[in-house]
Amino acid sequence: MTQQTWDEVGGLLPHDEFRAASEAIVSNIEQVIEGKTATVRLALAVLLAEGHLLIEDVPGVGKTKLAKAMARSIDCSVRRIQFTPDLLPSDVTGVSVYNQETHDFEFRPGAVFANLVVGDEINRASPKTQSALLECMEERQVTVDGVTYQLQTPFMVIATQNPIEMEGTYPLPEAQRDRFTARIAMGYPDPRAELAMLDGHAATDPLPALRPVSDAATVRRLIGHVRQVHVADAVKQYAIDLVTATREAPDLRLGASPRATLQLLRTARAVAALEGRDYVLPDDLQVLAVPVLAHRIIPTADAQLARRTTDAIVAELVHRLPLPHDRQRSPYDTRPGGGNNNGRGPYEPRRP
Repeated sequence: MTQQTWDEVGGLLPHDEFRAASEAIVSNIEQVIEGKTATVRLALAVLLAEGHLLIEDVPGVGKTKLAKAMARSIDCSVRRIQFTPDLLPSDVTGVSVYNQETHDFEFRPGAVFANLVVGDEINRASPKTQSALLECMEERQVTVDGVTYQLQTPFMVIATQNPIEMEGTYPLPEAQRDRFTARIAMGYPDPRAELAMLDGHAATDPLPALRPVSDAATVRRLIGHVRQVHVADAVKQYAIDLVTATREAPDLRLGASPRATLQLLRTARAVAALEGRDYVLPDDLQVLAVPVLAHRIIPTADAQLARRTTDAIVAELVHRLPLPHDRQRSPYDTRPGGGNNNGRGPYEPRRP
């Protein structure tokens, strides 16, 4: 299987075409997931940022349905893995089998050889099996018996898990949590959304009837569009400041990695594109700080005893960290773009 190169992914799309394609995917998923528009859009942003998504919440709130609805909305190869304690690494990556006819070993691909891999209850498998995903999630390749096989583009792992205090689970190691671009929680639906769910889902499940509204080629073009979203130097520095704050926080014994900085910026590009912009704002980084950074950090023992969650710690760091100085525009400045950068905003790209 060959991997799409940078040029084959695609370039900048017209805003109308990008918006129509992305909104079609969101609307299609919302036929199954009621009242969770922000969660659905964040999941799509992770896909367009070429990342992986971890959905963590209590049972029965729609974690697997969200993952399967996204997979069904895109007409591409999809494989689902039910993680269990007896699952083997070879079930995930593949195995070389001896062929009696050819008197040679032949490789039989595992479940990761797909565009979208849905890993259900990933923390129910042993750490040995969990580690089978490390190479493919970071390098988009699988190595078996000394031979490396490239994965397709797009490639995304959407994993669900119950909180680690639930019975019969294995906590994900730090190295694997760091490979997930974002962690989201579904949360309970509000009463209106739950009532709509009862009306629409009580008789039949809408998931089997869901039809694709996009395909792998279109997703590659959307990814190419996101790659070219402009990020100003001030925004890049703000991203570094956010991640550095986690490394220096007294309540944390492990801060976010450089990979976190990179994925924070990539996801911010995707969010900006979904909002109809071709440039990233500091506000995008603020919104994404908790879902992108909180699952990568480890609190100190004192913070754990004080029942301080990593989400709360990151949210406090975002609140305390000053924004770039040129973000605010004077209310008395009537010139376009705040009167700087030759008539453009401080974060917008230079126009030809």
